[in-house]
Amino acid sequence: MMASKMNRRRFVKGAMAATVTLATAAASRRVLGANERIRIGLIGCGNRGDQVLDAFLKHSDAEIVAVCDLYEPYRKFAAQKVGTGCAEYSDYRKILERKDIQAVVIATPDHWHAIMFCEACLAGKDVYVEKPASLTIGEGRRMVEVARKTNRVTQVGIQRRSSAICQEALKIVRTGGIGKVTVARAFHVLNESPMGIGDPPDGDPPKELDWDMWLGPAPKVPYNPNRCFYRFRWFWPYSGGQLTNFGTHYLDLIQGGLGRDYPLAVTALGGKFGKMDNREIPDTLEVLWEYEGGTLVTFSQYNCNAALAARQGALVEFRGTNGTLYISYSGYEIVPEELRTEPVLALNPLDRRKGLPSKPAMEPVKASGKGITSEDADHARNFLDCVKSRKSCNCDIEIGHRSTSATLLGKIAYQTKSYLQWDGKNERFTNSEAANRLLAYEYRAPWKLP
Repeated sequence: MMASKMNRRRFVKGAMAATVTLATAAASRRVLGANERIRIGLIGCGNRGDQVLDAFLKHSDAEIVAVCDLYEPYRKFAAQKVGTGCAEYSDYRKILERKDIQAVVIATPDHWHAIMFCEACLAGKDVYVEKPASLTIGEGRRMVEVARKTNRVTQVGIQRRSSAICQEALKIVRTGGIGKVTVARAFHVLNESPMGIGDPPDGDPPKELDWDMWLGPAPKVPYNPNRCFYRFRWFWPYSGGQLTNFGTHYLDLIQGGLGRDYPLAVTALGGKFGKMDNREIPDTLEVLWEYEGGTLVTFSQYNCNAALAARQGALVEFRGTNGTLYISYSGYEIVPEELRTEPVLALNPLDRRKGLPSKPAMEPVKASGKGITSEDADHARNFLDCVKSRKSCNCDIEIGHRSTSATLLGKIAYQTKSYLQWDGKNERFTNSEAANRLLAYEYRAPWKLP
């Protein structure tokens, strides 16, 4: 009899908890009024976090009620920028515990993205997470699964997804406006020599920083100034370097222009050829992908020479049979090709001396946009609108995961010094188990991916 009462008690208690959970979830999914303010918590206030904070502060319906950072000066600077009433935390879980916060913005180092994103979704928050979406492809897929399971609105910080001028350019490419695209190239060019990021010794972390918490799931190592703050991007345990940092933006543009979600194969070569500092990532790198339909894609990272690698410093170029489309910070430009009017092999030596007969394929085009600062604000605007409408964002986690994954494939190809064939549907390499083992990594205890 006692057991029966206990079972009934557990059943009633469990049913009540389930009802509360469902009610909370339903409330968080309701469609908000156009003028209602969205209460937001910012996790990660340094560098990029500060820029994203500025983007949200441009919108009157974004109410930043809490900020979190392990580094006290960053945290206090962000709170002062927001103004009166902004709470400060050093532990991100305090923000997730607050029932009055509807959405979070995650702008931490890359190795924290997946854990924070999944925990935020499970806590009933909509999530804006900076790019790259994850440190590994396995993490990214789990992020998609959790977002779908919890029905959260998500946005990855690939801001050109909300740029009208960039999307106009990609539509031209995707619909055949420059002909068949056989090559697409992207560049990160910067001369960091001879000093690079320096070579400081290991030492004690600043008293305002919890170094063990900063490392989180990453391996335990002594504090080094170059492993922290922005320069973490030069070390594998926390980043994929500029390949995943800038490259995720560029590969997103390229995949959008090609109308593809993933490549068929990848390889990479490079190294620390400049030998400037204590970085782990290469200062010189070439990554090469092949995409379905016959397109070669490259990412070139040159950090020992700043000479322009593309027309007027373009970030991305699409080379079509009818013309080349260049995307830069200011917009896009199309330079027409000269099309042959006779087969090349039909020309005799006299014709060749006069030059190959040709005609312009199209008219040149030049279009300007609002620039990257406006793209940040537009991307934040899209997230806020979708939190209210419950519609999918311009760069939903699935899109952000696919674009991030393309660059992570390049990282794995470099680390394994391999030519890798990729099954994009099942997200596995078909010709290398060694490469498959790098699709995830074992977190340092006690951290786990929900």
